Amino acid sequence: MNDLFQYVGPKPILDRTREAPPGVRILSAIDLREWLRSTGQRPNAAGLIPVTFVIDEDGCLRVADRASEHVACSGHRPVRSAGEMFLRVVGDGVEVEEVSNQSTGFCPTPTSWPAVAAALDPLGIRHPGRFTSEITFRRCTSCGERNVVKDEWFTCGVCGADLPHQWNF
Repeated sequence: MNDLFQYVGPKPILDRTREAPPGVRILSAIDLREWLRSTGQRPNAAGLIPVTFVIDEDGCLRVADRASEHVACSGHRPVRSAGEMFLRVVGDGVEVEEVSNQSTGFCPTPTSWPAVAAALDPLGIRHPGRFTSEITFRRCTSCGERNVVKDEWFTCGVCGADLPHQWNF
């Protein structure tokens, strides 16, 4: 759980987000509920509220509006994990119904899940115990493009070259 993921996304996104505020650090379930209310986050058709999240260097959960870039949410710092959460408000609490490691800016591995659990558990926020959608990222060694590997097909979607089976960012 000591792995840190550096930003590996496009430089124009990094440059565009330089002045963006970092995601809000969540120190309790009440903090999360208050952030959802104060920022006017609304549920989707399934009744879930999508948010961008990172687990920062200190192991704390940070959240931002789903339209936010992960690098902005992290305050331009390395992360222990990053992705999307889909939250459900239940009574006075909030639960994580779905969660993924989908962040093309940091390309975290599915093995970053323990950092997410370690951030959520002390807050008493229920979660599924794993990424409900695990994304496998690889960088093409021929053209340099970031790729999402689907169905174990390790082929670059841009140039057609074989992708490495090991994480390589």
